[in-house]
Amino acid sequence: MKILGIETSCDETSAAIVESNKSSLNLLSNIVASSVELHAKTGGIIPENAAREQLRYIIPVVKEALEKLNQKKGRPDINAIAITVGPGLMGSLVVGVETARALSYIWKIPLIPVSHLCGHIYANYIGRNSDDIPFPAISLVVSGGHTDLVVIKKHKDIKWIGGTRDDAAGEALDKIGRLIDLPYPAGPTIEKLALGGDPKRFDLPRPMIGSPDFDFSFSGLKTAVIREVNLIGELDKQTKKDLCASVQKTIIDVLIRKTLKAARKYEVKSILLGGGVSANQSLCDELELEIGSAKAAEEIKLFVPTKSLCTDNGAMIAAAAFFQKEESWKNIKASPSLHF
Repeated sequence: MKILGIETSCDETSAAIVESNKSSLNLLSNIVASSVELHAKTGGIIPENAAREQLRYIIPVVKEALEKLNQKKGRPDINAIAITVGPGLMGSLVVGVETARALSYIWKIPLIPVSHLCGHIYANYIGRNSDDIPFPAISLVVSGGHTDLVVIKKHKDIKWIGGTRDDAAGEALDKIGRLIDLPYPAGPTIEKLALGGDPKRFDLPRPMIGSPDFDFSFSGLKTAVIREVNLIGELDKQTKKDLCASVQKTIIDVLIRKTLKAARKYEVKSILLGGGVSANQSLCDELELEIGSAKAAEEIKLFVPTKSLCTDNGAMIAAAAFFQKEESWKNIKASPSLHF
């Protein structure tokens, strides 16, 4: 079975084809058109600009993804279309949803609505045997727009247990990056600069790290960085590196503490990372180290998508669709506030 996945929830326009082969999911194509350079000029995403670029790219990326099948003409050799219906920017979602509805109608094949957040979780299944990821599991979805923890008892049984009350982790990184004059998106640059910095130089707050729930808050961290920058004035290169290292360490500490707390409470066998921030190597390394030091390495396995599948892409939407139910194209609409 082959599924065409389409993702347009924010600033990427992507189409991909994933094929199920017995118990594994294989990636046949994954085309991503990014408008990040456009958004870098404004220091962040302007929704109208994002939607306008997606109108420009949507048909070309779908066409290019299908061309990987080496099919000359006729209806494409796919069995279903998967589409991100939310959460995300309304204009961007509509571009993808209406395109998918039209293709489903024309080709007379099923349409499968997918939560963008579920897509990030199921990116872990691409290239793996599905039996390799034992349940129950905890998933941390951490990106520019989301910081969420969910417990997964089985496919189609996903329960949200906590999330950010204000800024997402990636959003905090972008805002701090803008403050210290780093390019957008700031996460990759902060990670690179942090390698040469001292994470202990700045004593930054770790909001809600000890709270009894599984919620997050990173707006206070942003405020603390503003205060430090105002006290220092002009930042030299080493100070900027130290600040990046301190910020990154602070966010990672909070993410790991909450994730492991949830893992212990729900007695899980797997931890799945997803979202753009999960591409941060320090987060992955430190989480793996903490799992081992907690003497749970034999009981809990850590799964992280390949870096190219951490950011928004159509492949993760197609992968999630294999575990979702199909619906009529007539009933599917964009849902910007959709959760799981």
